[in-house]
Amino acid sequence: MKIKQILLATFLVLISFIAADKAQAQVSNSIDSNKVYVIIKNDGSEFIGKIISSDMREVVMETQKLGAIAIPKHEIKIMKLLQNGDLGTAGSFVPNEPFATRYFITTNGLPIAKGESYITYNLFGPDIQYGLADNLGVGVITSWIGSPIIFTTKYSFEIDKNVNGAVGLLAGTGGWASSFGLAIPYGSITLGNRKSNITGSLGYGTIWGNENNGGGRTIVSIAAMHKISKSISLVFDSFILPTTKTYIDPFDNKEYKNYFALLLPGFRFQTSETGAFQFGFAGMSFEGETFAVPFPYIQWFRKF
Repeated sequence: MKIKQILLATFLVLISFIAADKAQAQVSNSIDSNKVYVIIKNDGSEFIGKIISSDMREVVMETQKLGAIAIPKHEIKIMKLLQNGDLGTAGSFVPNEPFATRYFITTNGLPIAKGESYITYNLFGPDIQYGLADNLGVGVITSWIGSPIIFTTKYSFEIDKNVNGAVGLLAGTGGWASSFGLAIPYGSITLGNRKSNITGSLGYGTIWGNENNGGGRTIVSIAAMHKISKSISLVFDSFILPTTKTYIDPFDNKEYKNYFALLLPGFRFQTSETGAFQFGFAGMSFEGETFAVPFPYIQWFRKF
């Protein structure tokens, strides 16, 4: 037993050294002294400037505010070459949105990284998503009572720089509470990146069983997100069922179109590296009437 414990301890120590060496290599390699970097320390402090020198112990950076400073490498959490759009209006570093693949209701063409997973808590139930491969995500959506249960899958692909597409499917059932089934195949095109983007989506939804005749409807969505600071993003989502026919209401003898639209503008607040809180106020248009929903749409995001 002691031999097994010694071997296990030795293995763990070797793994820790390999991980530390790998992390240090990521910090020290490929440094261009003519370009601007951001360094974020473990305590959250941030420095922006050019790298004067870098060795096994420390990084020396020339900053605008403090001049040349030396930062021990074991205190560095992130060191990143700045790209266009990485700095906000105040000159501070604006990181990527950790939940950039989601708006309020819809998703977009950006992929979930392989092995990455997160859960969205809605007032009506949870939504769990997992990156099965680099461009393939799967998930499940349900209510707090376990009905309905909807399984999701999305395949993302890059079309051009800052242009991504996705095709996906939502398929589910009413579960224990109902015998209906549903399917929504869709496609999305996203322009932008993980800080600022706009997405157009087109799908077709159909429901069958439980006295439903199996008819379907086209579904359209326009959604967008823009990160305005380190922790705040503007988010807009929509869910639109275009008009397919008109009907005469027998009570008022008026003609109505079976049109429906849900518009959701709101804010997302990143509370930590692995969590965010989002809320918005919805507006609806139905049968020629437009009105505001009197209660907020609230969500919590959490990586795990």
